Amino acid sequence: MAVEETIREQLKHLPHRPGIYKYYDDKGIIYVGKAIDIRKRVSSYFNSSKQHNKKTLKLISQIKRIEFTIVDSEADAFLLENNLIKQHQPKYNILLKDGKTYPYLCITNERFPRVLSTRNKLNDGSRYFGPYPSGTSMYVVLELIRTLYPLRTCSYNLSQTNIEAGKFKVCLEYHIGNCKGPCEGLYDESQYNEHIQQIRNILSGNLAVAKNYFKEAMSAAAADYQYELAHQFKQKLDLLDDFQAKSTVVSHTLTNIDVFTITSNEKCAFINYLKVMNGSVIGTQSLELQKKLEETDQEILASMIMQLRQDFESNSKEILVNIEGLTLPLENITIAVPQIGDKRKLLNLSLKNALYLRKEKESMQDKSKDSNEVRIMETMKRDLRLTELPKHIECFDNSNFQGDNPVASMVCFRNAKPSKKDYRHFHIKTVVGPDDFASMYEVVTRRYRRLIEEGASLPQLIIIDGGKGQLGMAVKALKDLGIYGQVAIVSIAKRLEEIFYPGDTLPLYIDKKSETLKLIQRLRNEAHRFGITFHRSLRDAGTLQTELTKVKGLGPATAEKLLSKFKSVKKIAELSQQELEQEIGKSKTRLLMEYFGQTAK
Repeated sequence: MAVEETIREQLKHLPHRPGIYKYYDDKGIIYVGKAIDIRKRVSSYFNSSKQHNKKTLKLISQIKRIEFTIVDSEADAFLLENNLIKQHQPKYNILLKDGKTYPYLCITNERFPRVLSTRNKLNDGSRYFGPYPSGTSMYVVLELIRTLYPLRTCSYNLSQTNIEAGKFKVCLEYHIGNCKGPCEGLYDESQYNEHIQQIRNILSGNLAVAKNYFKEAMSAAAADYQYELAHQFKQKLDLLDDFQAKSTVVSHTLTNIDVFTITSNEKCAFINYLKVMNGSVIGTQSLELQKKLEETDQEILASMIMQLRQDFESNSKEILVNIEGLTLPLENITIAVPQIGDKRKLLNLSLKNALYLRKEKESMQDKSKDSNEVRIMETMKRDLRLTELPKHIECFDNSNFQGDNPVASMVCFRNAKPSKKDYRHFHIKTVVGPDDFASMYEVVTRRYRRLIEEGASLPQLIIIDGGKGQLGMAVKALKDLGIYGQVAIVSIAKRLEEIFYPGDTLPLYIDKKSETLKLIQRLRNEAHRFGITFHRSLRDAGTLQTELTKVKGLGPATAEKLLSKFKSVKKIAELSQQELEQEIGKSKTRLLMEYFGQTAK
C-alpha cells in the first residue's frame, strides 16, 4: 500500500478527542502537535484545498506514519505536547535545542547544610533555588550569602557522633573567619539553622527577614556597647541594601508575576521572560527562535511560556504578555495584556529587552552580509586586476527570436547584489536583422550617453555577454563617448566561461569555484533571464494579433477563447451560428459571421 493510502486510512481512524499527535518519518518523530479534536487537526494538514507554505508542505511530504495519544482535556494535551517536544526534539517543532542546563543554588539536606552551586538538580531532599539565567548572576548571590553568613564548605559527615568522637579538625576557613567550626562543635546548631532559614528567605526573594535580623542584632550590640560587633552587623545590612538596590525593583505592590513578550520577523521570533517576585525582577531570559512552519506569535509564545515556566520552576498565578489572543489551558492562571500602570511598565521593560535582542541579531546578520559582500568584491578586484572595488557592475545581453523583435537587456548589481530598480530594457532601433555586434554598439552607446547627460556616476565594471566581437563593439561605443579607460570592461564567452579583455588576444580562465566567476555568471544569467522575459512578452503580444482581432468589436479575450478551444481560424469559420452563439453570444456571433461573409439568421 502506498504511503499516501496508508496515511488516508489512518486519518479515518483518528478520534474526535483532545490529545497529541506525532508525525514520523523513516528515522523517527519529526513533529509533535496538540489538538482539541485530533482528527480535525491532523486532517487539516492533508486537505488539498488548504494553502500551506513550503516548509509545511515539506513536512507533509516526509510523514510516513501517525500516532496519537488521547488525554482528558486541552490542558493535559498542552502539557504532554511540551514534555514530548523537550524529550524528542522533533526537527519541525520550535524549541530550545541547545541542551543548556541552568545553574542552581542548593541548600543541602544534611546536618549543618551547605550552600552550593550546581547544574544538576537531584531528587535528594535538598532545596534548590533558581535556575539562574547565567553562572555570573548565580555567583553574585552565592558570594553575598557567604559574606553574610559563616557557613561550612567542607563535605564532612557532621553527625553528633562524629563530632563528639573528635574525628575532625577545623581548617583554614575557620582561622580566616569564614566558618565557625561546626566540625568541632564550636557553632551552635540552632543558630546555624536560623541562618539557613534566613538564606532560604533571601534566595526566595524575601530580604525583609534577614534585614530585620541584622537590624535587631546591630541595635542589641550597640546597646551592649559592643560597637565593633554592631559595625559588623551594619556592614552586612549595607550589603543587603546594596544587593536590593542593584535588583530591578519594578513595584513594591506587585508580588509574583511572569512577564513574556515576543517580537518577530519572517524567519525568527525573539522572546523575553522576566520572573518577578516581591516586586523585583529576580530572573530574566532572552531567546531567539527560528520559525519552522506556519507558527503565529501566539503559538510560539504559548509553547515557550510552558517551557520557560518549567525550566525556571515558576508557579506564578499571573502572566503578563504583549499580544492579544493568547490562551493557555492552565487552571487558576490569569493572562493579561496591561495597558496602564506598573504592570504596563513591567511589560514595556520586557519588550524593550526582546526588541534589543532582535535589533542586535538583525544588525549582526547585516554586518555579516556586508562583510561577505566586501570579501566578494575584493576577490573580484584582485582576480580581474581592477583598480577600483567593483561596487557598481552592469552587464549587457542581446536577445532576438529568428530575427524578430531584437531587444537587449542590462542588469545592475550594487555591492554584489541585484539592484532591480536599475535594470533596463532596450528596443533595438538602428539595426535591421539579427546583428548582435551592431546591437551591442547601439545599447552601450545609448546607456552611457544617457548617464553622461544626466551627470550620473558610471559603473566600476561593465560585463558583456559574448566573445571578442561583442566586446570590441562595446569598447568602440565607449571610445566614441570619450569614456574608454574610465570604466573597466570585460566579456564572458559561454563555451568555456572565458574572460576577455580589450586588446588581449588570450582570454583569462578563472577557477570554476571562484567567487569572482560565480558572480559574473550570476550577472550574465540574470541579464539573459531579464532579456528573454522581455522578448517573450513582446512575442506573446505579437502572437495575439491574429486575424480574429481584426474583427471590429471582437476583443483579444474573445479571440483567445475561440482559438484555445478550436485551435485555428479556419475551424472557427466552419462553425455554425448556433455553435458560435453558445461560445460568444448572439451579438459577437453576428459580427464574426459578417466578417467571414456569412449571414446571421
